[in-house]
Amino acid sequence: MRRRLTIAFVAVAGVLTGALALGSFLLVREARLRDSLQRAEREVNVGLRTAANLPSEARNLSEFAVTYQRERAVRAAVIAGDRRFASDPSVNPELPGALRQLVAAGNVAYERLEVAGRPYLVVGARPPGSSVELYLFFPEDALRDDVSELATVLAAGWVAILALAAIVGRIVAARTLAPVAEASHAARSMAEGLLATRLPVTTDDEFGQWAASFNEMAEALESKIRALEEAETRERRFTSNVAHELRTPLTALVSEAALLQEHLDSIPEPARRPAELLVDDVARLRTLVEDLMEISRFDAGAEEAVRAPVDLGRLVEATIEARGWTGRVHVRSGHVSIESDRRRIERVVSNLVGNALEHGGQGVEVLVGADGRAAFVEVSDRGPGIRPEDLPDVFDRFYKADPSRAGHGSGLGLPIALENARLLGGDVEVWSEVGVGSRFTLRLPVAEPLRRGDAPVSSGFQDDGGSRVEGGEP
Repeated sequence: MRRRLTIAFVAVAGVLTGALALGSFLLVREARLRDSLQRAEREVNVGLRTAANLPSEARNLSEFAVTYQRERAVRAAVIAGDRRFASDPSVNPELPGALRQLVAAGNVAYERLEVAGRPYLVVGARPPGSSVELYLFFPEDALRDDVSELATVLAAGWVAILALAAIVGRIVAARTLAPVAEASHAARSMAEGLLATRLPVTTDDEFGQWAASFNEMAEALESKIRALEEAETRERRFTSNVAHELRTPLTALVSEAALLQEHLDSIPEPARRPAELLVDDVARLRTLVEDLMEISRFDAGAEEAVRAPVDLGRLVEATIEARGWTGRVHVRSGHVSIESDRRRIERVVSNLVGNALEHGGQGVEVLVGADGRAAFVEVSDRGPGIRPEDLPDVFDRFYKADPSRAGHGSGLGLPIALENARLLGGDVEVWSEVGVGSRFTLRLPVAEPLRRGDAPVSSGFQDDGGSRVEGGEP
């Protein structure tokens, strides 16, 4: 903006001063040429009166031309028929036919010619009652030099004005756009989280009003953001408090439910089914409270990763076996060594596999390997899939694509998996197609470069364009 304003300032100044300089040059040049012509006309009148009774003899005509130059300091040429007499042989050019025709018709005519490299004003006329043609040559060297000097001065002045206009324009642009620069800097500061940023209100003009409006907007925005942060803090504190408050009575409920489960066979048949439902509900409540407490720890920034060498393939197999999913989940794993937190990887894998079993039913496959980017654990199912409009929200807390479906999950499994993956420096990616199935991929950084050259491993699902290579020993 500053550059454009400076260029516009220079352009306006250049056009105006250029037009003024050109007009001045044309007016001065025209005035000088007119003065030269008027002086030549007066001299021609003198010459005509002198040559009024001039005989046509050659000797007299030659003497007249020489005498006229000596007395009047003006070069002359006399033409009588085919005879031509010049006072200065070096200034005796071939005269234009149009000029001679005008003179022969009894007119006083003139024309500017270049003679021997010098500019001359040639004026011709016929004395009254004579057939002789008189031509006078007036040098215009001084006039041409003056006009050239004027053009040089005007051009130099125009260039100087352009330079001055550029300097002034830059100064004016800097001062004019200074409030805009301050506003841009303030906007960037607010975008970076400096909500206390304000603009100084130093004038009562449009910029002053703009600064005042910006400050009002900033104050309102700061108030709203502070209110949202306080509300979010209260919500997190409430979630943490609820989870902690429920933990003590829940511990007793879990113990009682475990005792009840041991004696289910001795409970009469009519009361056995309600007892089984009670045990299941207590287990679900325990899972929900544990998930809430883990989410609250993530929100408080209290979670840390304990890194150690991990065989990713063996860890995934052990996780699935420990949860009794061996017969329901098909695992294909390679030996991929990474340095990470075993407990958190186990948490992520169990959440992803549990989600696939709950929503995908049978046909759950787990693939462990490595590609050019990182080590990965891919969990695929052949369930109904996720609609494209629901994909951006699958990692939101308590989100369910179909709220009318009552599932056993708490709605926190995928968010907790994503939080753990990010804590480990990785991520969780999702691909899904309605009627085909879904694929969740945990990607984790490796401690050393992976060995390449092994055969590619495919999950059997439609791939996203990149081949996967089962990881080898580093």
